[in-house]
Amino acid sequence: AVAVSHWLLLCTSFLALFLGFSKRRHELTLLHDDAAGQRSVLAQYTPAFLDQMINVVTASTVVCYALYAASAETAARLGTKRLIWTVPLVLFGIFRFLYLLYQRPAERNPTETILRDVPFLANMVLWGGVVVALIYGA
Repeated sequence: AVAVSHWLLLCTSFLALFLGFSKRRHELTLLHDDAAGQRSVLAQYTPAFLDQMINVVTASTVVCYALYAASAETAARLGTKRLIWTVPLVLFGIFRFLYLLYQRPAERNPTETILRDVPFLANMVLWGGVVVALIYGA
């Protein structure tokens, strides 16, 4: 009977859209003219359109996470008002993902790339550690 925060639900939805649009963009740029032959829905997209969608959901994800972290409801549930300190780590994670997507477009899709990217993984571990310390620490 645990109520889910509306901000966290929105943040998760926007993050899923962010990852989905990023994967579509990667497929489209990797396959170029053969994209529609590989997956017919790719004919409906252009890289510029996907870039705009990525920009919108990126901003939405960060804002929703920041509102979740700063929410009085979250502070009451978790027993700390300091979760807002994790926002820079979330920003770094998203920026690192965007860096890998745009500056290092490898053969591998971006969601597989982050699973092998040391700075991204270190940031995830740091974020998890900071969250645990803020909630359970002194």
